[in-house]
Amino acid sequence: MKQLLFIIFLSTFLKVNGQEINGGPVNIPSDGVIDGVYIQEHTPTKRLVPYEFVRESDVMFSKRVWRTIDLREKINHTLYFPHDLYLDDGKIWVKNTTRWSLWTVLKHHIMKGDLIMYDNNNPNDLMGNFMEPDGDLFKYPIYPAPGKNFETDSLFKIAVMDRISKKVTKFNLDGTPTMKTDPITGEVLKKIGEGGIEEEVQEDPTLVWINSKDIIEYRLKEDWFFDKERSQLDVRILGIAPIVYDGEKDLNGEFKLIRGKKVLFWLYFPHCRFVLVNYNIYNPKNDAQWMSFDDLFMKRQFSSTIYKQSNTFDRTIDTYKSGVEALYESQRITEELRNFEHDLWQF
Repeated sequence: MKQLLFIIFLSTFLKVNGQEINGGPVNIPSDGVIDGVYIQEHTPTKRLVPYEFVRESDVMFSKRVWRTIDLREKINHTLYFPHDLYLDDGKIWVKNTTRWSLWTVLKHHIMKGDLIMYDNNNPNDLMGNFMEPDGDLFKYPIYPAPGKNFETDSLFKIAVMDRISKKVTKFNLDGTPTMKTDPITGEVLKKIGEGGIEEEVQEDPTLVWINSKDIIEYRLKEDWFFDKERSQLDVRILGIAPIVYDGEKDLNGEFKLIRGKKVLFWLYFPHCRFVLVNYNIYNPKNDAQWMSFDDLFMKRQFSSTIYKQSNTFDRTIDTYKSGVEALYESQRITEELRNFEHDLWQF
């Protein structure tokens, strides 16, 4: 009886304190029930290991690079899976209780207000001048009104939904767009288009959530530097951005048109660490030894490709290399960073 009361008390404590402060999942689906042998109280209460303090005068070398994490690679599947799903305008959430995908974690805490999104494009570009996207500079934060949140601030909710949801075009079985019909007669509605020509009215797109399976890549902005006080070449991730295909899908989830790739938003990674430290990734060899997303990024246990480094022209690799040559160029930059530290030592 005492053990049962303890479980109920601890489950209530973790649900209230852990979810509100850190938000990490726990293996207590309901009162008095443990989904496992023991209560995983360490997960939602894990504390962040701070970065080493670095003085400006101790940095003898620095190089800024941008990377792409391709989620199709097997080593990156721990960031991609499991596929969670929002249903019924976000009111019903089918999710795992012990581990979430990286996108689910980020989306959940953006809606809670724990993470600040930074627009990838200049919001002041109202004239459509197609200014170069510079969201990785974290200049355009998206805030709710003072004292309000995702549920109470309608403008903030629209701004957030514009970046974590998508419009899906309705198509018929034969691949043609669905047209609006009169609810009484069932006839297709028509309107006068350009040139006075009568045309059918297409059905409005449906707004659906962007789910884990829709994220194809993550982009990282990071600084590599040599700290002479520690005699170490170190790296700090500064920003992370989820990438999706820019195109039109039907209700079956199949792309009808792909225009390219789109950056949804940027997040300041040092702020993300306070969230990621409380969410674990899957370990195929031992379920009792899962590490957090923060550990994964700190230990560099992911595969990535450099698509840009700081340069005179501020250009990306794909502007002067293509195909296999772009991969060789990315590898060359990586080897330069590795060889810099190696060349400092004498054996």
